[in-house]
Amino acid sequence: MDASLKQRIIAQGMNPETVAQQIENFKNGFPFLKITAPATPGDGIKVLSESELAHFTQTYPQKAAQIDVVKFVPASGAASRMFKDLFSFLDGDGDISKSSFVQKFISNLEKFAFYEDLNAALKAQGSSIQACLDAKDYKKIVAALLLDEGLGYGNLPKGLLRFHKYASENRTPANEHLVEGVQYALGKGNTVKIHFTVSPEHEEKFKAEIGKVLPGLKASSGVQFDVTYSQQKKSTDTIAVTMDNDPFIEDDGSLLFRPAGHGALLDNLNDIKADLIFIKNIDNVVPDRLKETTKVYKMAIAGLLLEVQDKVFQALKGLESGVSDSYVGLAERVFTGDLGGKLPSDFNSKSLAEKAAFLKAKLNRPIRVCGMVRNTGEPGGGPFWIQESDGSQSLQILETAQIDLNDPNSKAHFQGSTHFNPVDLVCGTKDYQGKSFDLMKFRDMQTGFITEKSKSGRELKALELPGLWNGAMAGWNTLFVEVPLITFNPVKTVNDLLRDEHQ
Repeated sequence: MDASLKQRIIAQGMNPETVAQQIENFKNGFPFLKITAPATPGDGIKVLSESELAHFTQTYPQKAAQIDVVKFVPASGAASRMFKDLFSFLDGDGDISKSSFVQKFISNLEKFAFYEDLNAALKAQGSSIQACLDAKDYKKIVAALLLDEGLGYGNLPKGLLRFHKYASENRTPANEHLVEGVQYALGKGNTVKIHFTVSPEHEEKFKAEIGKVLPGLKASSGVQFDVTYSQQKKSTDTIAVTMDNDPFIEDDGSLLFRPAGHGALLDNLNDIKADLIFIKNIDNVVPDRLKETTKVYKMAIAGLLLEVQDKVFQALKGLESGVSDSYVGLAERVFTGDLGGKLPSDFNSKSLAEKAAFLKAKLNRPIRVCGMVRNTGEPGGGPFWIQESDGSQSLQILETAQIDLNDPNSKAHFQGSTHFNPVDLVCGTKDYQGKSFDLMKFRDMQTGFITEKSKSGRELKALELPGLWNGAMAGWNTLFVEVPLITFNPVKTVNDLLRDEHQ
């Protein structure tokens, strides 16, 4: 890297060594991961029995009341993609017959939770929804929804849109996450702690929305709330390059750095000091009538984590007190039995001290339990067994881009996958001595993503850091648990809000 480029990187507040490595990643690409099998029920995915569900829903709340629990909600994404079809309609000639999507949207307006707000916005402009419908002025309705002179939904994050209608209120996802938090994220001090990662321009709006609903929620639930926010750190942005892998220079002469995907939020997660952390996407919420199943399974996966974590801690304390057959045997049983890990083929030929060192390194890691739903064709990372360099096998969530589909074995494993990850995680990020792990030490930097974008009409390549629940957690101990499909209800387009699960 020449001195002038280095100076420009420093001038923009970035680290030259990190940027140099990013440019190398563009040049070399990322290797595919070596899959040994898909994780399936009975081989990597645990299916809980009715008695286990009953057990965990009974034991978890008692344990949670003694510890710090935080619900971590990535909420910085703009909702603009939700309205892609409506924006296209707005840019077009207003002929509704050309788009079945827009026809469905217009003919079901009354079913949306934002109907009253939209009508009020149009009235402020001297019109109304009914007047626009009578005049067949559908563009005016769409403009009032999306543009800033109306509700401005096209520029808001999903967390602040009205998703669900109730008799006395219309709730946003941010509001629904607070309500959900009371059901399974109640920790020490009778307090629900929720942390939203938000973009800088929306933080005040989040605070205003949550400030409106919190007093009523506190009164109705009888619990305390501790709501905190953070922003994706500028320091996690990655350099963009031209198609020839040279730094992309903007028209004003500056280097282009871009947000590095949800993997950048590992920094934010690393800052959270809690005993148990739930992670769930902002748009995966349902009305109250459907929350019970989510509550039961959230308690179940958290209860399972705490139970397995206790056994891991016991095994580690045993190994610390001395290397003996009984302590090594206990650690091996916890690793292979409770964590479901697969040992390398030469494990039995190791000395007792080597076995102890191997197992201690394997057990002394952050732990996560991930809910997995049956694959119904939705996009999302899949659960697989991966060959590690030490000969062991680990459970990982992989995106399709990380799998070599030209390799017949990998392709067969990919096609044999039965489940995918709906971003339903619970994490234990403290060690057996109660200290927080440095989560940065457990990510696999060889699992990033390269995507092609454009800026000012010029093509570029962008780099995403290892995904938060993919390579960013590659070095964690992982358990997969099957959860019902009803617990996964993302909203990708505005018309998804018309599905029964959101009505």
